[in-house]
Amino acid sequence: MPLRLPIGEVTAEATDRLLELGYRRSGDFVYRTQCPACQQCQPTRVDVDRFRQTRSMKRVWQRGERQLVCRFGQPVVDSGRIEMFNRHRSERGLGQNDSPVDGESYRSFLVESCCETVELSIYDGQQLIAVSVFDVGRISTSAVYTFFDPDAGKFSLGTYAVLKQIEWAKEYFRRFVYLGMYVADNRHLNYKARFRPQQRREGDQWVNYE
Repeated sequence: MPLRLPIGEVTAEATDRLLELGYRRSGDFVYRTQCPACQQCQPTRVDVDRFRQTRSMKRVWQRGERQLVCRFGQPVVDSGRIEMFNRHRSERGLGQNDSPVDGESYRSFLVESCCETVELSIYDGQQLIAVSVFDVGRISTSAVYTFFDPDAGKFSLGTYAVLKQIEWAKEYFRRFVYLGMYVADNRHLNYKARFRPQQRREGDQWVNYE
């Protein structure tokens, strides 16, 4: 995954173009997979006007809308977010060989950005139970990372966060929500196939998956 360091701030139009080409962002860098012998990592996006919730998604949506409070704003770093980030990663088997992130690592990953970035924070009462960070272009948004309190599993927060991003995109007239990489054999990435109809980038073109 060769990294690219943009020169200066990336405009909304440039963000759209990078996403169209299959790039992702991490901190101030953008990257895309370039493995000559493998094409299993497929950038994935949803056309918000064509997207339809499944029955299970409707149940997740209704439960969340009844009980949870969502706030959109600029990404921030604090001890509660760092603790929840590390616990989420540990209990879900993510980054098993990595050390827990500290404030600087969290900031460089999710707060520092070369484009417009929004944080969705989700609360159950006064308790923060999930954070979802996404980038914003002129016609698109891109999910960067979502983490949540493992004890709040009844809310299916990963799914709920995607549905809230799609709602946000529709409200603010963005056409596409990019979900990151889809990998069929990776249980942490193949859940994205449930959000249909969708498109996946295969080679140099976007292919419809109904």
